[in-house]
Amino acid sequence: MASRGVNKVILVGNLGQDPEVRYMPNGGAVANITLATSESWRDKATGEQKEKTEWHRVVLFGKLAEVA
Repeated sequence: MASRGVNKVILVGNLGQDPEVRYMPNGGAVANITLATSESWRDKATGEQKEKTEWHRVVLFGKLAEVA
């Protein structure tokens, strides 16, 4: 049987808009953010510089949501 663990991801990018912070009925904060990450490379066939941007929807909870 496989052991259970925690996955960790570190995203470094740019915010698409200001965080949207809401509060749950129990008072806990929830923040929604959109984050753009980009990668660039040179096409081997043409030598042309290429870039790809991906958008990530991220939800933050608790204290982290409050400081977002």
